[in-house]
Amino acid sequence: MMNLQILAGLLITGLTLSLTLLTTSEPTGTCAASNYNTCNELVPVRREVYDEGRIYDISHRIQPDMPSWGSDDGIGQVIWLPKSMKNGSHANNSEMKLPTHTGTHVDAPGHVFDHYFDAGFDVDTLDLALLNGPVLLVDVPRDMNLTAKAMKLLDIPRGVKRVLFRTLNTDRRLMWKKEFDTSYVGFMKDGAQWLVDNTDIKLVGIDYLSAAAFDDLIPSHLVFLEGREIILVEGLKLDDIEAGIYTVHCLPLRLLGAEGSPIRCILIK
Repeated sequence: MMNLQILAGLLITGLTLSLTLLTTSEPTGTCAASNYNTCNELVPVRREVYDEGRIYDISHRIQPDMPSWGSDDGIGQVIWLPKSMKNGSHANNSEMKLPTHTGTHVDAPGHVFDHYFDAGFDVDTLDLALLNGPVLLVDVPRDMNLTAKAMKLLDIPRGVKRVLFRTLNTDRRLMWKKEFDTSYVGFMKDGAQWLVDNTDIKLVGIDYLSAAAFDDLIPSHLVFLEGREIILVEGLKLDDIEAGIYTVHCLPLRLLGAEGSPIRCILIK
């Protein structure tokens, strides 16, 4: 009987100790702040969704294998580390080099109009009020480019100022492939003109490197940007997000003299 009582006591003591350890120890895969210099379990967390599903990051992570216009090899190396603590520097200091129309990015009017470029209509002149506010995420019919017919089918009402167009590009995961693909879906000239003439849309977002279809590349851009009222945000990451109304926040870099800029965009429910 005594042996059973001792055994029961040991079990209770062990269970109490285990529960104490579970409630006070660091979670698996993390390190106590006091040990951050020596911990060998430092694993950064990279997210696509924040705040329990309320905030979506809709910009693509800039990395060497992301697609670059006209290239089969991706954008290649972007980050260099000329000053490294491992090589004796007091701090790590990186440098980056990339085209201004890399990944998720914005177009300014000077992109296709040389007189706008010379006059200084760069990304620093873009209206942040248009890049931030209520937005409609819509699914485009998967069997066509964004033509006037497609725009009529979408039937976007007057008063809507910001629209993100999710197309077959997202289904094909084109922004996840390093090879540039000319068969991407985009606006044909008549679709761009229909949008300008029949809607109040001032922010056009799309899910590949160009809002304009490859076969109407310059004509569609000219229609969009001639009036300097429409902003194009290209290369958006719209995977696994329900169509509907959100709040969008997009902020380009303040690059004086640049006709394009990488941009960080988020959607908030």
